[in-house]
Amino acid sequence: KTAYEIKECDWSSGRVLFRSSVKRARAAFTLAEVLAALLFMAIVIPVALEGLRIASLAGQVGERKAAAGRVAERVLNELIITGAGPGGSDSGSLFEGQHEFQWTVESVAWLEDSALQETTVKVVYFVQGREYEVTLTTLKEAGTL
Repeated sequence: KTAYEIKECDWSSGRVLFRSSVKRARAAFTLAEVLAALLFMAIVIPVALEGLRIASLAGQVGERKAAAGRVAERVLNELIITGAGPGGSDSGSLFEGQHEFQWTVESVAWLEDSALQETTVKVVYFVQGREYEVTLTTLKEAGTL
């Protein structure tokens, strides 16, 4: 907005000179804008934190799943070589790094061919209090495992 202020006034000639000036508005946020921004942040921040928690869980599950797969392969290899799992039993636990993995072995006759045996190693592990498992299965001749 433009405002005019009297710069010079000559009453005898009836001349009045005006000087224009531009009034500057102050830059500021209204209360409604501040409240809307706070509301937006109150919605976005918890959603973002939940997304980070889920991403962290997915990373941990993926890492431990790979380790559980290595444990299952180790148990199955020992079973093939020695005829028994680690420690000579059908269940137990192994540590990889600082994490414990519980494993069990189950062998049954294969339904498609009775000359073959289906051997399954199941490895159970925990991430953030939840139980997950990896299963590894192979077929061998019935007398070899």
